[in-house]
Amino acid sequence: MACLRELKLEIKTLEKIFTKDHERFQTLNSSLDEMEFRFIDAAGKRYEIMASITPDYPSSPPVWFAESEETSVASAVEMLSTTDGPDNHLICQVRILLRALCQLYNVPMPGDMDSLKFPLDVPQDEEPFGYCEEGVSDEVEFGFPAEEVDEQESEGETEEEGEDEDDTEIDLAIEPVVDDDSNKGLKKEDLATLNRLRGELRKTHLEGSQFCSVQSSDRLMKELRTVYKSDSFKKDMFSVELVNDSIYEWNVQIKSVDPDSLLHKDLLKLKESGEDGTILLRLSFNDKYPFEPPFVRVISPVIKNGYVHSGGAICMELLTKQGWSSAYTVEAMIIQISATLPRGKARVMLDPPLLRESMYSLPRARESFRHIMKYHEKGGWYTPPKSDG
Repeated sequence: MACLRELKLEIKTLEKIFTKDHERFQTLNSSLDEMEFRFIDAAGKRYEIMASITPDYPSSPPVWFAESEETSVASAVEMLSTTDGPDNHLICQVRILLRALCQLYNVPMPGDMDSLKFPLDVPQDEEPFGYCEEGVSDEVEFGFPAEEVDEQESEGETEEEGEDEDDTEIDLAIEPVVDDDSNKGLKKEDLATLNRLRGELRKTHLEGSQFCSVQSSDRLMKELRTVYKSDSFKKDMFSVELVNDSIYEWNVQIKSVDPDSLLHKDLLKLKESGEDGTILLRLSFNDKYPFEPPFVRVISPVIKNGYVHSGGAICMELLTKQGWSSAYTVEAMIIQISATLPRGKARVMLDPPLLRESMYSLPRARESFRHIMKYHEKGGWYTPPKSDG
């Protein structure tokens, strides 16, 4: 419970210092699981930056991502993933971020920076930190919905009770999705999927899985929700299905490419022959997402050119550690791949003998990707002319 009250006080402090009309850094929206800020440079350009509070906060820092594709903003955001100790606290994270952004954009730092430290200073005329006067709810004191708390807390709490407290904090971030305004535009079956996944992820993280992290799980859940609500998904430009109900493995079926491309004509031929006439991609995320890109490969059909290499590996600068940004969304990445395939002269291999020689597999795809990365590390990446889109 103490961690929750600390977070509320940090949020309240940030809202007080960085108001919505602050000249340099603004707190736009705040809740117990997500914050939205805005940085304004000397020219008045605005950069929206979001922070997602992790279930094991402050043991791990918030997950940050920015809407801007500028590398300077992305680099400032990414450094926040390497903190530990007191620097994991939201108010310290804002101090680190703001100092980095002010240095990158050569603007003076706000005079309120000294207040961004943990633990927070509590004025002498106020009650000690973490104390809540009887009859004064969290809603009144901090401006947040009141939490259900036992009326009496004994000083001799047992170790078992302490463990239950930790579980409660995880519940706050990985609780079942309820029907509220944030779910508008979601189909019932998609909402049911999100609810089911949240329950499974909560169990996975409580058991301490070494194959996923709270940060990556939280971001992927938000990405899946965004995809479900996107116009491109609703217009059936692509579909998404989780492999074995894992948020870390996505099957993405691309159903729409440039209608004037040869790839589109090839897919129509496939459909006429009784096949799906779509492109099936496999997106594999790891526990370092969103700070590392997913591994993306084609499952079917067999494609030549279009940046598709042996084993089905898709090799684009966007999908490398150097070209990736934690600000990129999964939806934007899917749309980018859908557009890049026909621009790269991708063609479906319709000849049966060639198909047998070019069967796709994960080991071949990963080996091919490693080989291509080594080549481009020396020679750089080719940037198509603007006339190519």
